[in-house]
Amino acid sequence: MLTVEFTILGIPCLGLKWRPGIQEPRGFFLPDCDGQSGKDRYWNAIVANSGQESACGWCNDRWGLSWQITRRALTEARAAGDCEAKHASEAMMTMKKIDIASIEAARRG
Repeated sequence: MLTVEFTILGIPCLGLKWRPGIQEPRGFFLPDCDGQSGKDRYWNAIVANSGQESACGWCNDRWGLSWQITRRALTEARAAGDCEAKHASEAMMTMKKIDIASIEAARRG
């Protein structure tokens, strides 16, 4: 997997290329948005502009690029490892748009 870190309008992003033969990145993470409302603003802008919701916090823009709009709570839960990571990941797998309160509740068990 090839990754590239970059910044758009002051927002750190991570680009992913996970399929051989594809030249451009196919997935992007926006990992640190301003709480639920900031995350929702990006998600809604992508989906409302001819995009599509997908699973696990992913959505696709009108050009077919995939975006995962997450929040620090999910990244921190994954980094914590063990039960916190497991519970947060299990909660995320049931979501389309990430619900930060549900992720934080899952971390606490």
